[in-house]
Amino acid sequence: MSDCESPTPDGMTSPELEQELREHGLFQWLDLSIEFVEPGHVAFELPFNEKFANIASGTVHGGVTATVIDTASGFALRSTFDDPASARLTTTDLNVRYVRPARNDLRVEAEVTRAGGTMGFTESEVTTVHEGEPSGARRASSDERRESDGGEEKVVATGGTSYRLFRE
Repeated sequence: MSDCESPTPDGMTSPELEQELREHGLFQWLDLSIEFVEPGHVAFELPFNEKFANIASGTVHGGVTATVIDTASGFALRSTFDDPASARLTTTDLNVRYVRPARNDLRVEAEVTRAGGTMGFTESEVTTVHEGEPSGARRASSDERRESDGGEEKVVATGGTSYRLFRE
């Protein structure tokens, strides 16, 4: 996980968000990590794990991709609240467009397009490094991919979300 020491302009630090990710059961199981947090904009990384793979193809299951889109989008919207740590919201719509299969770690970037009084909207992009590997080949870790010259980062999914915001 990133080790951001400075607070975001809205007062919530990345370590606070990272702690929430570490302590939440689903996020812990997924092993999500925060790459960066800015007001209205976040990026998460999800390391590839065989437990997330489709049985037949070995590619990341679409439900896992949808979950990281929803999670990153929610955190991006929370960062627009006066007190992001106690922000409350609920997903009202999640639209995922799958572009290509993912066989490696995922990176999801979510950006708030509108954060109103009661509704919020985001757009997301999920990328991974494609190295032309067949579906059962050994998966590369994110560190190995960054050192590799053979991989190219490609979009594997995009998403749009809407949320009901509960502002005090």
